[in-house]
Amino acid sequence: MLQPLTWENGKIRFLDQTRLPQEEIYRETKDYRVIAEGIRTLQIRGAPLIGIGAAYGLCLGAQEYMNEDLSSFGRMMHSVDAKLRSTRPTAVNLFWALDNMKKVWEMGLAEGSSSAEICHCLVEKAEEITKREYNVNRDISRYGAALLNEGDTVLTHCNAGTLACSGWGTALGVINWAVHEENKTITVLADETRPLLQGSRLTAFELMHTHLAVKIICDNMAGYFMAQGKVSKVVVGADRVTLQGDVANKIGTYSLAVLASYHKIPFYVAVPLSSVDFALEEGKDIPIEEREEKEVLELYGKNIAPQGARAKNPAFDVTPHKLITAIITEKGIITPPFDETFQRLKNK
Repeated sequence: MLQPLTWENGKIRFLDQTRLPQEEIYRETKDYRVIAEGIRTLQIRGAPLIGIGAAYGLCLGAQEYMNEDLSSFGRMMHSVDAKLRSTRPTAVNLFWALDNMKKVWEMGLAEGSSSAEICHCLVEKAEEITKREYNVNRDISRYGAALLNEGDTVLTHCNAGTLACSGWGTALGVINWAVHEENKTITVLADETRPLLQGSRLTAFELMHTHLAVKIICDNMAGYFMAQGKVSKVVVGADRVTLQGDVANKIGTYSLAVLASYHKIPFYVAVPLSSVDFALEEGKDIPIEEREEKEVLELYGKNIAPQGARAKNPAFDVTPHKLITAIITEKGIITPPFDETFQRLKNK
């Protein structure tokens, strides 16, 4: 199983996903700024992995300022936390993980613990988050696999596998579990996922790594294959889910959901509960990240549009809950009305 990010001897080692599939390059750092930039530039990507990376990034910051007096240490921890929070606005796992880490260092400061003791507790918390995410991914994969039948062709968008998570992944975990644990024959259609090609670069790379049948299609081919009766299910991941069940995922997901609804194809979202924003009711309130124009205008550093052309580049769109057949979580498969189940989970 691929290991996109690990903590080793006070350093973070991560796979630079912008170099895949041409090069499999791992980077090591003791600098939280490198992690923040890695998250911002998609070297570290995928909602769950962003959370894990940010948690360990905070540990690097704590190590850097460990010799400061407690008052200065506290001020610097706020600075590190703010730097990491500023990297990606949409994926709620980033804020969930940092909120959990913040409780640790704020409690340590309140109790008068030494900076070394706080550092130790932060690493323990980050390891706990990583282990939790692995177990959550496993359970999502196991529950979701029950929705796939022998011979299904599953369409997926962007990348929601090991590279985006810890362990099995979410959407790709569901597929891999069905194939490798339940011996089902499944074919995958992977949207290329413009503008950064996470489907053709990363999803295809992952599925070929696990010897699973995958065919890459252009984003604008999905409707054609659905109309031909060649798509059995659509399974995607998500970066943020509201209480109502609206889902923010990679740009293009909403279009797929509309097409799937028209063709009466089940549309599933596989997501950990850490991606549910219990403070938001509706999808219209989800902040959508707008990325650089050059991601649309260039490919591998070369212009693919006329010189001087302008572009729009929202990284995500929102799929309304009415277009979603079910949401697959570590607690099981949630069906509409989603708000009733999420409200119960929120109350807990």
